[in-house]
Amino acid sequence: MSNNPINLAVRFILEMVALFSLGYWGWTVGTGVMRFVLAFLTLVLAAAMWGIFRVPGDASHSGDAPIRVPGILRLAIEGLLFSSATWAFYNVGQVQVALIFGAMVIAHYILSWDRILWLLRS
Repeated sequence: MSNNPINLAVRFILEMVALFSLGYWGWTVGTGVMRFVLAFLTLVLAAAMWGIFRVPGDASHSGDAPIRVPGILRLAIEGLLFSSATWAFYNVGQVQVALIFGAMVIAHYILSWDRILWLLRS
C-alpha cells in the first residue's frame, strides 16, 4: 500500500505542508530581519534532514540515500518533523489546521503499515 501512487502523492503533499508549517512558524514568531532568518533556517534545516538521512532502498524516496541511517532512526526523524510541523501550526494559533494535519499524518502512516514494518526491519 505504501508504494501506491496515490499514497505517495499524499505523502509528498504532507511533506510539503510540513515544510510550509515550519517556515510559517518562523515567519510568524520572528520580527524584522529575524522573521526572514527563522523562516529560512527552519525550512532549510527540516528539508535537509528530510532529504539527507535516508534508508537505502526506501521506495518512497527513490531508493537513494545520501547519508544511510537505520530504519528506526528514519522513523524517528519523520516523527520529529511531522510532530514539529503539527506543533508549529498549533503554536501560531492554527489549532484546527494542526488537528487536521496531525490526523492526516496518522492516517497516512496507518495506510503505510507495510513501509513502517520494512523500516523497523531495516
